[in-house]
Amino acid sequence: MSLPPRFEVQNIKPSEHGGMDYAELEALGIAPEEVLDFSASLNPFGPPPGIKKAMGKAGITTYPDSRAGELRRLLADKLGVGEENVLVGSGSVELIRLAALAYFGRGDSVLIIEPTFGEYEVACQVSGASIIKQRRAPKSFQLDIEETIKLIHQHRPKGIFIDNPNNPTGQYLSQADFERLLDAGRNSLLVLDEAYITFVDNVWSSLDMIKGNALLILRSMTKDYALAGLRLGYGVAGKEIISTMRRICPPWNVNAVAQQAGVIAVAAEGYLRRCQIKLRQAKGYLVAELSRLGLPSVPSAANFLLVEVGSAPRFRRGLLQRRVLVRDCTSFGLPGYVRISPRTMPECRRLVRAIEEMMGAGR
Repeated sequence: MSLPPRFEVQNIKPSEHGGMDYAELEALGIAPEEVLDFSASLNPFGPPPGIKKAMGKAGITTYPDSRAGELRRLLADKLGVGEENVLVGSGSVELIRLAALAYFGRGDSVLIIEPTFGEYEVACQVSGASIIKQRRAPKSFQLDIEETIKLIHQHRPKGIFIDNPNNPTGQYLSQADFERLLDAGRNSLLVLDEAYITFVDNVWSSLDMIKGNALLILRSMTKDYALAGLRLGYGVAGKEIISTMRRICPPWNVNAVAQQAGVIAVAAEGYLRRCQIKLRQAKGYLVAELSRLGLPSVPSAANFLLVEVGSAPRFRRGLLQRRVLVRDCTSFGLPGYVRISPRTMPECRRLVRAIEEMMGAGR
């Protein structure tokens, strides 16, 4: 007997992401540990000291705290908000799904500005909402704020997703422009995804804006502290929004090991600042070297670069053969671009050598 799923999910295609495709590596006969991964925008300097040791002490024989109480208190104190304004999740993707399930449904529309993180669309499709899309300008990838405001007024969407800095372009929306969007969308849930905010220079704070606004801010500890294998993120919003999302949040959604890692990470004062300095150096090196090789990158405020390469699938494949992985941006609708996330300086030099070798072989 054939049992069809809900109509809303029948045609959903999973979103593609950076990181290693282990089945692909196995088919190519490449061991994962041989590959330098520039495709995932994580802190390349690893977790703060003490996390790996503490992982062995985390209680795994009992259920974890469903509310991640200790971590939530530390985050609230660090951010200057109330505990009732914070929800901890198994990565920000879980929080995106929870927000969509809590607030969007059939008959609702949601505005998504592309190119951007594919999970926004998937979450809307799961919830049954329809999607309104705006495309950034080609080449410059500048956002036409006036067009965005026009779309908001025209469609009155139930939700708006803003990725700031934007993935994959790295462009950072100013506070003034964001406030205009927040004002225009005052009858919408505005989800401000700040997954990459930690490594942006001259950042402005959105946290005070949760008061009196239907604003949900998402942050990623996974990316900040290189905890991709544990999955950890959090949302900040007015207590009504957090309370609503908590009602449908699975129990024990953040495992004990991830919670313990988060507690240690929040307490690691100065760690991220030291990483920022080194990452800025590596990013500057890559911008200069890629330009020298005739591979221009889009000006980026984030810890990744969108690079025009001609054919992204071919460029990625050539580097993977040399045990280096970059992100093919075809799934963003950008088949001529790859996304490269700086790593340590020695690793960045290896990437440049691999590109030189590949380009030389193609002559």
